[in-house]
Amino acid sequence: MTFFQRHGMRAACCTAILAHCLVSALAQKPEPEKPAGGMSGISSAGTFAPVYDAEKRPITAGGFVDKGTVVFEDATRAAGLSHWQHVMGTAQKRYILETDGSGVGLIDYDNDGWLDIYLVNGSTFDALTGKSTPPHAALFHNNHDGTFTDVTAKAGVQNDRWGFGVAIGDYDNDGWPDIFVCNYGKNRLYHNNHDGTFTDVAEKAGVTLGNWSDGATWGDYDGDGRLDLFVSGYVHYDLNHQPDSDKGGVPFAYCQLHGFRVMCGPRGLPGEPDHLFHNNGDGTFTDVSRKAGVSDPGNYYGFTAIFADVNNDGRPDLLVANDSVPNYLYINKGDGTFEDASYDSGFALNNEGREIASMGLAVGDYRNNGLLDLLVTDFSDDYKALYRNDGDASFTEVAGESGLAQVPVPFVGWGDGFLDYDNDGWKDVMMINGHVYPQVDQHQWGTSFAERALLFRNTHDGKFAYVPPVKGSGLATLTSGRGAAFGDLFNNGKIDVVINPIDGPPVLLKNVNQDKHHWVELKLVGGPKSPRDAIGATVYLTANGMRQREDVISGGSYISSNDQRPHFGLGDATDAGTAEIHWPDGKRETVKLPAVDRIFTIEEAKGITGILCGARPCAAAHNRKR
Repeated sequence: MTFFQRHGMRAACCTAILAHCLVSALAQKPEPEKPAGGMSGISSAGTFAPVYDAEKRPITAGGFVDKGTVVFEDATRAAGLSHWQHVMGTAQKRYILETDGSGVGLIDYDNDGWLDIYLVNGSTFDALTGKSTPPHAALFHNNHDGTFTDVTAKAGVQNDRWGFGVAIGDYDNDGWPDIFVCNYGKNRLYHNNHDGTFTDVAEKAGVTLGNWSDGATWGDYDGDGRLDLFVSGYVHYDLNHQPDSDKGGVPFAYCQLHGFRVMCGPRGLPGEPDHLFHNNGDGTFTDVSRKAGVSDPGNYYGFTAIFADVNNDGRPDLLVANDSVPNYLYINKGDGTFEDASYDSGFALNNEGREIASMGLAVGDYRNNGLLDLLVTDFSDDYKALYRNDGDASFTEVAGESGLAQVPVPFVGWGDGFLDYDNDGWKDVMMINGHVYPQVDQHQWGTSFAERALLFRNTHDGKFAYVPPVKGSGLATLTSGRGAAFGDLFNNGKIDVVINPIDGPPVLLKNVNQDKHHWVELKLVGGPKSPRDAIGATVYLTANGMRQREDVISGGSYISSNDQRPHFGLGDATDAGTAEIHWPDGKRETVKLPAVDRIFTIEEAKGITGILCGARPCAAAHNRKR
């Protein structure tokens, strides 16, 4: 429990206590050096000593080992994804609009049982002014053989705007997933036409907004059986007056790193408010942000948002990872409104009592105790944050004692996830990294613009062990990562990762871990009073002597959308166990799973209605329910 939690005080009114917290915390950790040039536009702990590997490379682009466990292989080229390129502004990254990158969504858009990939793209200043053709997003169809085909033009989801986040959800309950895309400028809502094509209905729906939307999440906050939409705002941006210290618009303190000039912000820039849109059930939405209490009156710099039930009362709460300002945790009161529990819960700040440059946000029960914990990535020269759920929406930041604090310090973290990569039944941790400033490659700061991913194995005791990158393996791939989505792309029970970098081709990290552990996955279909895609459902699987929890969630990682099928590793167990499903409408259902290594479709009140075996439909479906 943090000092603020014990004393029930808010940081804004306790400067002296904050100083005490900082002194106490830093006494237990290596004290950072003072920044050479004072503050910068992005929050961090200070300046740490550079870290290099044995070959004098920055540890962010080195530290490889000759032998060890190969968990991922880079399958980008083999899968047919390498020809697409993400583009965002200029290579110099002079302005903040060019630096944050875009998300990736995993979506079975044609309902064939296989995950397809949607990659959001950025844009260029010339494209915005009509001087050049804008880059386009990409929808890659899964060919069921390890390869993907670009069907973007046919599907009509190019989004020729400056794109950021993506959230997948079936907002009209027609059984087909739709795509919401956050843009600088007007947002897109691509309605699935059931024939491999989409239509942008954002204008009619009333969700275009118009400045800088960054992250989004779907969730049925009021329990009416329809998905509502939350959109986070980042910076209020004016192309005609872009933030630049040379022009006197922004103090140099917010446009420097270690005393050297970099792009300005986000601190020192005006923020953009958040928006909650209520689903009216007729294809339109109503902005209820103020009424619901989630309008973000401080105009914080919002990145990743997630609807998730963090206090186990059956209602989706709302989490927002904010950049360089306190995070938000809104508790759903069940009457259409939320209570701001950001500080009281311990999620607003880290364990040193200060805000961090929160970017990625993942939720997952890494201790198998039925409580959702939170993982937040942030800027380099800082500790990434792991918030342990102590019950009743009370969190303690425990990255240090869990083994996640030291290794990630030089890395700039974006996408992140709780994933059971070895199917032992315990959630591991992965962080996708890439620097904001290209200038770091010109200095001896022990970091790099292109960085490698980080993987930590759950040791079953509340701690994690670092998994070193083997030369030539996927963990040794260097990319300036941003958005990332986690899911079983090949229907083989192993969780893969798709990374959307800034300015480059995507990266597909295929899970090739040599474990022979068993697993099950569930495709949930909600009933008449639940969202059709079951977003908001919670599943508890009792198997192999443990009770695991998985939630059906839209949004997360870094402004991305993961596989929405609950996945459970079973270790060596050959009994698939029993699933206890808490549906979004409040109903509970218990289903005995008849076999391991299967993907079961379970419809509310109907039990098992379909099974995939070995990535193919099983000869006969079982429907066991009790």
